[in-house]
Amino acid sequence: MYFPQFLVGMFGTSLIMAIWAGIETGSIRTALAWAVLTLIVLQVGYFLLILGLFYKRSTKSTDVNPEPVNPVQPLRRDGGVSSPGAQ
Repeated sequence: MYFPQFLVGMFGTSLIMAIWAGIETGSIRTALAWAVLTLIVLQVGYFLLILGLFYKRSTKSTDVNPEPVNPVQPLRRDGGVSSPGAQ
C-alpha cells in the first residue's frame, strides 16, 4: 500500500462521509465532525496496519543459509569481449 494512494482514498472517503452526514443531518458542523472522525479512524487503522506489517516482518526467521560461492573461476567466458593480449 502506497501512502499517496492511501491519502487520496482517505480524503475521498472523508468527503463522501461529509456529504452523506450533511444530507442526513442538515448541519455543516455535524458533517465536518463526522468527516474529521472518519479521518482519525482511517489514520489509526493505517497506523495499526503498518505496525502489524513491521511486527510480522520482525518475527520471521532470519536464519538463511546461502549457497556457498564456487571459488573456481571458469576456464573461458561465454560471449564476453576478451581483454587485449588475452588469447
